[in-house]
Amino acid sequence: MQQTKQITTFVINNNDIKTTTMKGYMYILHCANGAYYTGSTIDLERRIKQHQNGEGANFTKKHLPISLVYFEEFSRIDLAFKREKQVQNWSQKKKEALIQGNFNRLHELSICTNETHFNRTNRSSSPAETTDDDTSTALGVLPNPATSEQRSSSAAETTDDDTLAGNEEIKCENVNK
Repeated sequence: MQQTKQITTFVINNNDIKTTTMKGYMYILHCANGAYYTGSTIDLERRIKQHQNGEGANFTKKHLPISLVYFEEFSRIDLAFKREKQVQNWSQKKKEALIQGNFNRLHELSICTNETHFNRTNRSSSPAETTDDDTSTALGVLPNPATSEQRSSSAAETTDDDTLAGNEEIKCENVNK
């Protein structure tokens, strides 16, 4: 069983100590300039209102109005924050694939096409030595996680550095559906 780290709140009342785990959200906002802003919070509704009132991040303050286009719910805020940092590094196209729920496209955009990385991972065989059946393995392409019937919300599980640690169950929501 995976150990979980809790973010705790202690309330001391007549020698009674109460501990609670804080739920968290990773969210994506669409800004007036067409860019996406990615953040995390423990209170999604309050945070969106702050952004809309110009009390949020400097970036959203400069690019109002904003609209919530996507969010994921986590059982712990630290996991939401980790996911925020992961998605912040993604390209606009990759964020759009996540927002649209296009997991095949998300997987395609996760594949490294850097020439030096391709050469480093392909030292033992060249593409010319492969057949159609083993091309994806020779190119270092992982199977598409979205094709597994067991994964209904596989947006959080893509490839290599694009995966969350552990088997945390998350809830994903495209707010435009």
